[in-house]
Amino acid sequence: MNSPHTLSHIVIAGGGTAGWIAAAALSRLTNNGETRITLVESEEIRTVGVGEATIPPIAMFLRLLGIDLSEFMRETQATIKLGIEFEGWLREGHRYVHPFGDYGRDINAVRFYQYWLKLRALGYDVGEIEEYCLSAMAARLRRFAPPDPDPRTVQSSMAYAFHFDAALYAAYLRRYSEARGVKRVEGRIADVKLRGEDGFVSSLQLADGREIEGDLFVDCTGFRALLIGKALGVPYVDWSHWLPMNSALAVQSERVAEPLPYTRSTAQPAGWQWTIPLQHRTGNGHVYCSDYMSDDEAGQILLANISGRPLTAPSQLRFTTGRREAFWSRNVVALGLSSGFIEPLESTSIHFIQAGVTKLIALMPDKRFNPVERDTYNRLSILQFEQTRDFLILHYKATERTGPFWDYVRNMDIPDTLAQKVDLFRSNGRLFRFEDELFGEANWQSVLMGQGIMPERWDPMADALDVNVVAKQVQGIREAVRETALRLPTHQEFLTRFCAAPEPVE
Repeated sequence: MNSPHTLSHIVIAGGGTAGWIAAAALSRLTNNGETRITLVESEEIRTVGVGEATIPPIAMFLRLLGIDLSEFMRETQATIKLGIEFEGWLREGHRYVHPFGDYGRDINAVRFYQYWLKLRALGYDVGEIEEYCLSAMAARLRRFAPPDPDPRTVQSSMAYAFHFDAALYAAYLRRYSEARGVKRVEGRIADVKLRGEDGFVSSLQLADGREIEGDLFVDCTGFRALLIGKALGVPYVDWSHWLPMNSALAVQSERVAEPLPYTRSTAQPAGWQWTIPLQHRTGNGHVYCSDYMSDDEAGQILLANISGRPLTAPSQLRFTTGRREAFWSRNVVALGLSSGFIEPLESTSIHFIQAGVTKLIALMPDKRFNPVERDTYNRLSILQFEQTRDFLILHYKATERTGPFWDYVRNMDIPDTLAQKVDLFRSNGRLFRFEDELFGEANWQSVLMGQGIMPERWDPMADALDVNVVAKQVQGIREAVRETALRLPTHQEFLTRFCAAPEPVE
């Protein structure tokens, strides 16, 4: 029997991707038979597609929900994402892949890339570092197959995520949630009522006069942040000094070729452009700083650099990069855009929603709302946001590009946490992962080296083994990765066999 303090009613304010991810996870993982879940959304309010590209933890999240990946991909027109190709970020004409998964395998408890650095410095033919990562090589060859469960094989190192239609994903999770008892209420939130004794939210008042009472409220109202911001007054921490992007234009275009198994990010004069291939169309967008470029010019650049006929008119999004001072205040937890926004450069938006709701479930309060749960949630959430902020700043700071915008970001001050990480890597290639950091050593190594920051020397630990023995092992890894990648089916063959989606109804 549950405690009398068990939450009776969880109310999710807002739908879209954030609201329905929250509903799906809460309905699956807090199914105690005594806690009702209600989601309030209005079809009058346009939702913001937080992104169509994801990172590898999404596969684990979907499995946690018991979702069949083949069905999910078919229903959302999904394709595979093996990483991001960065085009022109270091300089015009330069490109590199930030892949998912590790490079090579550690030798004698020393990171593989330390041996690669040493052999390269000594004049050995070791090629490019991406030749040692299966996800990177499969991306280049436009191939994919799921990881092999046998950890002894090279294919077991395959790491991947998805591209999908964000609107179809929200609709899919809505069906999933409603089948598990989530009640959807159609209505526009007109007011948020607070309790006089402690300032907790007591109810949502809808425009037609209905009131939705609850114990715990999840704010998924997007940039409006009706609960966490407007009602509770939690301040917003502005990071636009380091990440000055404040505008985005997005447009869908027709598919003209087989979809690539990776996202493409192309640097532009005052920002960058994304290309995200789906089964039925391509997603495109231009993220830019309006201090350095007009909306008209940004739109011209976007449309001039898409393949295929535009299917929609470009839609505009304004934002300020940053986060709420607290993600959980009183009896309100903010998810998605209401909690903060870090631009979509590394496809983290959907992950932050997943991570937020899974942390909430792990720290689920009862009606007494012990502050230790709230404080732990805020500490972990703020740390993850700040670590990801530093990772994104690196992309802009480490560049040789010129022009007013790029001159600013290249010369700007950066957080001490990032400066220390860069200095340590530049010294001898050392990297450390702190606490539950989202991006690991291989991610940092990929972007640091891809953007031209190379260690001045290798770690002395790499000197313990005979260099010729190591060279032979390294060459063997290189050959095994390439041979494995070449044996994989093409990306399109995989989609056709595993999850071919029907043509969407217009």
